[in-house]
Amino acid sequence: MDEQDAPLDSPELPPLEFESPGRFAILNPEQPLPDSAQGEPAPWVLGTHGLLERFNQLPQARAHALALIQQAQRSLCIYSDDLEPWLYHNASVQEACARLLLDSPRARLRILVRDISRAVKEGHRLLALSRRITSNLQIRKLNPDYSHDEQVFLLADNCGVLVRPEPAQYSGYALYNDPARARRLLAQFDQAWETSITDPDLRSFLL
Repeated sequence: MDEQDAPLDSPELPPLEFESPGRFAILNPEQPLPDSAQGEPAPWVLGTHGLLERFNQLPQARAHALALIQQAQRSLCIYSDDLEPWLYHNASVQEACARLLLDSPRARLRILVRDISRAVKEGHRLLALSRRITSNLQIRKLNPDYSHDEQVFLLADNCGVLVRPEPAQYSGYALYNDPARARRLLAQFDQAWETSITDPDLRSFLL
């Protein structure tokens, strides 16, 4: 268009009217549970150290649990109240369990939990691992219709045990070479495992 054909004045556009619809609520997903402090494993050797090691502090419990899990070569059994995040929810435990299960196809990790809802809701590294390794890692819920011992424990191979008589407390003891006690606790674990159930929360999480 030639300049002489262009209109001298362009019509002004009417002002835009805008009304704010108000504030929107932004629903962010819940943040995963932060890892528990990892620390260093206890110095005792599984299958060799024969003394009973008592503990009553959180760091000591973590150190013994990590030592037993890292040294296990065939099997781990966790008999737990709620898959205690302060004890089992950290990268070192997850890595040790993954290494055990991936290095040996015959190795097994079995977990019995009274209440899995917190771990499912808040996130847990062992639950995440169970989605990656499904063949030899199993998690089950204790059957509420049967009576069970209140104490919680960890079994490593056929000789290492960590026992906390009161689930709400950190105190307990660890043994690194006590096959007789390990067999008794394993019999208790196996009996509870036979009557255990699959929790709906856990089933939906793993799908």
